[in-house]
Amino acid sequence: MLTFDRPTEATVSSAVATLCKTYGERAVTSHSVREHHSHGEGMQDAGLPDVVVFPESNEEIASILKLCNQVRIPVIAYGTGTSLEGHLKALYGGVCLDLSRMSRVLEINAEDLDCRVQAGVTREQLNADIRHTGLFFPIDPGANASIGGMSATRASGTNAVRYGTMRENILGLTVITPDGRIIKTGTRAKKSSAGYDLTRLYIGSEGTLGIITEIQLKLYGVPERISAAVTQFDDLPSAVNSVITAMQLGIPMARIELLDEVQMDASIMYSKLDGFAVKPTLFMEFHGTDAYVSEQVELMKSITAEHGASDYRFADKPEDRSKLWKARHDAYWAGMNYVPGKQAFSTDTCVPISRLADCVKAAKDEVAKSGLVCMIVGHVGDGNFHVLITFDPNSADERQRAEVAADRIAHIAIGMGGTCTGEHGIGIHKLDALKAEHGEAVDVMRTLKKALDPNNIMNPGKTIPMQ
Repeated sequence: MLTFDRPTEATVSSAVATLCKTYGERAVTSHSVREHHSHGEGMQDAGLPDVVVFPESNEEIASILKLCNQVRIPVIAYGTGTSLEGHLKALYGGVCLDLSRMSRVLEINAEDLDCRVQAGVTREQLNADIRHTGLFFPIDPGANASIGGMSATRASGTNAVRYGTMRENILGLTVITPDGRIIKTGTRAKKSSAGYDLTRLYIGSEGTLGIITEIQLKLYGVPERISAAVTQFDDLPSAVNSVITAMQLGIPMARIELLDEVQMDASIMYSKLDGFAVKPTLFMEFHGTDAYVSEQVELMKSITAEHGASDYRFADKPEDRSKLWKARHDAYWAGMNYVPGKQAFSTDTCVPISRLADCVKAAKDEVAKSGLVCMIVGHVGDGNFHVLITFDPNSADERQRAEVAADRIAHIAIGMGGTCTGEHGIGIHKLDALKAEHGEAVDVMRTLKKALDPNNIMNPGKTIPMQ
């Protein structure tokens, strides 16, 4: 069993005073800053840390962790605040480490297609910094998230169907352990059989085992041609079955995104998508040579035509593609704008591609039972989709119905051989679903947590159930 008892207020006050003395204006105790760092973009239930510190080096983080470990004060890492599963809520107070000042691209190795960055570098910053090399970093979760946060949550996004997730695109890490050791995992080599795979252990650990401060990443050449396309369907099953067929035939899509009719209605209004109907819609992107892209497009046209798709609308110019994908990335905010004054659970399930249509239908049926306004959007090329379940935060009944629907959708996915989360992580909202998915393996996870963080100071109460 994992436990955590908050230290006495005198102990906490003394530690905070030490941090304020050491880091000066980079240790902040004002309510507004603490509140800003108390939650992500998901549920707005705040859990305030006692102090927010802005470190600028590995050595500073190591020193802070040594202090916190000695007096058993919790530590929560903060990137850009875009997480959705309550990862940032300071359940027991403690120290929030804002890594935004650790924002340097440390190495670019164009010949080897890799780079090394600090955790506070955002994906947009990285791609701007490496543009001159003809390379890019493809993982795109939508938000301009930090690379450290994307590593800690094992993020993926719209390009994952072709380029994989953060797990496949990280070669190595620098991690600060709870007792203040600075360790490096992995190398720049493309493969290794040396020892335990600590890199994969820390990827997706959600700040519960240590603080990721540097990341060695794979890069890719910018394709000769990039073409985006949109097509619409009369019903949701037709759209989903088109995706299933395309994936089973091995069409190497770069992106293939689904918006159901409710999400499309919200996005048309919010992102001003003129000329589109309120119908289930696929947003697609094709990468490669001119001939290769043309071949992919024709294959996809034939597949979607068999399922009743409308004519394609293409976006080949960078500015047109950017507008299209910005609309997809803004789907969450479009959904929130669609029902002003509401909050939302954003579910995140992933199933084998053959079960995608069944799972989407079951999710639709489940949200219909709730009586709440819900919308579906997803990276369906790899079987991953999200349901945004909106509710009145002032209504205990609506919140309960939203929680029940989200929980049932997660368990439906697990029952189909899938997972309760494809990319958002566990946080605090999916602890029970994790137990349902992994069973006795959760005890092994607890064993690892206890071994690496015996005082349970690293983001306690998250990712791994206490019991």
